[in-house]
Amino acid sequence: MNAEPLHIEASALKPEELEELTQALVKELKTVFDPEIPVDIYELGLIYKIDVTDNKDVIIDMTLTAPGCPVAGEMPGWVKDAVSRIPGLGEVTVNMVFDPPWTPERMSEEAKLELNMF
Repeated sequence: MNAEPLHIEASALKPEELEELTQALVKELKTVFDPEIPVDIYELGLIYKIDVTDNKDVIIDMTLTAPGCPVAGEMPGWVKDAVSRIPGLGEVTVNMVFDPPWTPERMSEEAKLELNMF
């Protein structure tokens, strides 16, 4: 789990349906890696928010470890491709945001261990 809680919103979905979808979203997000860091983007804390609309459109706000990251143009596409593998979703939109800026405090304990940051 990220150091800061992941914000997932969905209004019309039943709680069990939202829980199942949340688990599927996290599973797919954990398949996307920053090529320069051997930790997935979810554990790095790069996913700021996920909104799921009533018709299961998904809007993801994410960031990068640094605005000048060499994969800045490609990473949103990787995230969209990964999440789009979940059956039954509508449109998937990935927004790149830099406010608030990413800091290592957003990383999970797992990521910090992987990167020997203790």
